Amino acid sequence: MRDKTILSTGYNGSIRGMPHCSEVGHMMENDHCVATIHAEANAIIQAAKNGVIIEGASIYVTASPCWSCFKMIGNAGIRRIVFGEFYRDERIFAVAQELGIELHHHQLVGP
Repeated sequence: MRDKTILSTGYNGSIRGMPHCSEVGHMMENDHCVATIHAEANAIIQAAKNGVIIEGASIYVTASPCWSCFKMIGNAGIRRIVFGEFYRDERIFAVAQELGIELHHHQLVGP
């Protein structure tokens, strides 16, 4: 998002053209499905595919990015990550500070 405009969207899902894991079963390694492309990566890919400049933008995610997605976010030039819950990789905090990427933990409000 930049200037209150959504630049790209992404979701956790399979490679384009492949059936979703919920339909054919998960490819599990170390308790994680390795066939799934994370939402952050999908949003970056969609922006690139559609020629949308995301440098300097913010990304809004349900959970803090995993280490692989965080590295993609950094290389894409995204400057702000807003997340609802912490997801397991504390390395993002030190590296974000070093790179000047803002991290904002936004508490999810539920019933």
